[in-house]
Amino acid sequence: MTPELLLAPDSVLAYGLFCFATAGTPGPNNMMLLASGANFGFRKTVLHILGISSGLGFMVLAMGFGLGGVFRAYPVLHEILRWVGAAYMLWLAWKIGTSRSVSDKDLGKPMTFLQAAAFQWVNPKAWAMALGAVTTYAPEGSGWTIVPLLAGTFMLIGAPCSAAWAGFGQGLRPFLDRPAVLRTFNVTMAALLIVSLYPLLVEHRPATSTAPREVAAEAPLLPVIRFHG
Repeated sequence: MTPELLLAPDSVLAYGLFCFATAGTPGPNNMMLLASGANFGFRKTVLHILGISSGLGFMVLAMGFGLGGVFRAYPVLHEILRWVGAAYMLWLAWKIGTSRSVSDKDLGKPMTFLQAAAFQWVNPKAWAMALGAVTTYAPEGSGWTIVPLLAGTFMLIGAPCSAAWAGFGQGLRPFLDRPAVLRTFNVTMAALLIVSLYPLLVEHRPATSTAPREVAAEAPLLPVIRFHG
């Protein structure tokens, strides 16, 4: 697929829907953004939002420029990252679930830009998203300029999706002024973060150990336009 074909209206629509479906649906990133927006407010969550967007964009670049091949050659690396990421997210769920106050003093600080970007490398859903984007829309033989276009588009679509989740959390703040309500909210967010891991760890096979065509099949069922030549 050449850059010209990628920019064709039908291909742009297909990839845009892919980005929206993967970045906008519930998952570890969005559950954490929702909790951060509710506990810290939207303004203090902006760096978290930008870190997620940049981290995912960089991951797509890395996968497109060869890192995906390394993980296909050594599937154990993916397994290690998958379980390390799960352990880290369980710790984050515990931190969220045991939070008792909206004050920064009690909850600590929201994620920084670098923390949010680095978190993508231990986020199983982020791996699936990046590999799905590269293997489906930048197959072998496509020009190297395709990968930056994919990464940039992912960032442009993903950032507003992340902002929407943080904004929804911000909108819940007036209802969380009572300790009992806030406690229930944080426990619910922690539980949803844990639940979001289930399909990624139990049902999802390591994407890097499968053939590119099989990985692409695990992406959302969207109208993918295939080009020949």
